[in-house]
Amino acid sequence: MKKILLIDDEQLMLNLLELYLVPAGYSCVKSTDGNDAADLIASENPALVILDIMMPDKSGFEICREIRLFSDIPIIMVTARDHKADIVKGLRAGADDYLTKPFDESELLARIEAILRRTRNNPAIEFRGLKWDENKQEAVYREKTIPFTPKEFRLAGLFLQNRNRVFDRDHLITAVWGYEADTDGRTVDSHVRHIRDKLRKTGFPVEEHLQTVWGAGYKWTDEKK
Repeated sequence: MKKILLIDDEQLMLNLLELYLVPAGYSCVKSTDGNDAADLIASENPALVILDIMMPDKSGFEICREIRLFSDIPIIMVTARDHKADIVKGLRAGADDYLTKPFDESELLARIEAILRRTRNNPAIEFRGLKWDENKQEAVYREKTIPFTPKEFRLAGLFLQNRNRVFDRDHLITAVWGYEADTDGRTVDSHVRHIRDKLRKTGFPVEEHLQTVWGAGYKWTDEKK
């Protein structure tokens, strides 16, 4: 059974979406607070996110952009705002589709099915024998499962998805912990150290690829030292 993360500040809308989705064979995780989107994606491993734009603390556009910093999970924006500019803004923020309220139940289900059909065969990332699989929430090297914590897994995936790009610590905190996280660069350094240690124990040549860029941050490079 595929799981869908529903984010809307109106409990009635969450209940309505669940009423539509459960009979169609989906399970639902409901949240009225977009600030926990990253943690829910990591812990619940949903197949798709349905996201409202008009949220009280942080707009759906902001939440969508935050999700796109670490995940390619499909996102459908569901909102009462039907202006073309809002639709374009939502798609540019990273949404895969846009549905305006009120909507027809069958249209919603058809759009979900179409998106999942397009994305279900996306391959996991493989790099020199290291396999990072977001759907399984699993990292493996030469048949050895790497015991990453959720934050370490997300951080490793961000590096692998953006090879040769330098990330400063503030960007990594935003992408993995969220905008309002009460953490600092030392936490990032600690997690990178743990990622290196765990990869090194499997025999993966992590020193050749997960590099410190002095005065800037970190990057995962394709090139060997």
